Amino acid sequence: MPRTRVKICGITNIEDANHAVAEGADAIGFVFYESSPRNVSIARAGEITPCMPAFVSAVGLFVDADEVYIREVLESVDIDILQFHGDESEVECLRYGLPYIKAIRVKPGADIKKIISAYPSAKAILLDTYHATLPGGTGEKFDWSRVPIDIKCPIILAGGLNALNVGLAIAAVSPYAVDVSGGVEITKGKKDPEQISAFFNAVNIADKKLAKLPQPAN
Repeated sequence: MPRTRVKICGITNIEDANHAVAEGADAIGFVFYESSPRNVSIARAGEITPCMPAFVSAVGLFVDADEVYIREVLESVDIDILQFHGDESEVECLRYGLPYIKAIRVKPGADIKKIISAYPSAKAILLDTYHATLPGGTGEKFDWSRVPIDIKCPIILAGGLNALNVGLAIAAVSPYAVDVSGGVEITKGKKDPEQISAFFNAVNIADKKLAKLPQPAN
């Protein structure tokens, strides 16, 4: 049973990045969206990414951002993967020559499989909670039963995850990865080392439980 990968998003300082990496984070997320309380400046992100070790991905998150701005970020920050949280088309996601994650908010009544099918080039699909005015970071979970079970693209589960419910989420969905931000914070934009540690512990416990379950025959 493959382990569940973990992305810690909304990083705004080196200390939080270092703690997340020390706990085993596979990816660190930087929010380049001015309306977000977790928005990070290009200069600050450019100071953090050089401190990240090999095999930990730097993810740049954008929401319907101007192409000029995205290219400005990429010129100054060592971004490995782009994450698009707006209404970007596949063509827009591909224009920067980097692998990308497409975030989809699970809106009631929406055909999630159909929406996912519009991004066949995505390296992963991130499923997040729908909110009428917020593109992400709601702190609320959605109905995990709506996650399609026959999607070939890796699924990253987000939305209201924390140390108390991430084990249930992994048991219910078996996602490729989980993405957490507000669920490990003291205040918006400042992570809590103890909550990060608890989150990773909960993920590890959930993975061990899954590994003990009978696996389907090939």
